Amino acid sequence: MRDDEGLIEEAERLIRQATELGIKLATAESCTGGLVAAYLTEIAGSSAVVDRGFVTYSNAAKHELLGVPMTGLESFGAVSEEVAKAMALGALVASRADIAVSITGIAGPGGGSAEKPVGLVHFGAARGDTVLHRREHFGDIGRRRVRLMSVAIAFDLLDALMRR
Repeated sequence: MRDDEGLIEEAERLIRQATELGIKLATAESCTGGLVAAYLTEIAGSSAVVDRGFVTYSNAAKHELLGVPMTGLESFGAVSEEVAKAMALGALVASRADIAVSITGIAGPGGGSAEKPVGLVHFGAARGDTVLHRREHFGDIGRRRVRLMSVAIAFDLLDALMRR
């Protein structure tokens, strides 16, 4: 797991890379509650490339702010590949960003089930017609660790789409 210092260094690199490429970024976060946006905006100069961040903790927020279909939320649940992808695409539509990353999961300590245990997190990332998905099961390692590890994965996805 990357520690706080490692995440700040990665955020600096991403901000520098986005600046050089002239790319704007957006985030759509549920279980991380805005941590990805917080790390990115910790960096001086981030205002040139971070367009906006959406904290969509509830299903209503995912639907109202990002246009995630209620049918998808009801059919697949908020913690799913389908919703993670829809969140990323919705963030692109609702912003002026070129790349968006999304996170939806169960950070714990409660809220998990046999089907969707604590530590299950789905990620989406979108740039143009490219939509990526990643599923991670970190396990019941503690809320803070799940959230920080999720930030690291989100950074990896942003990096991957900036390289395309």
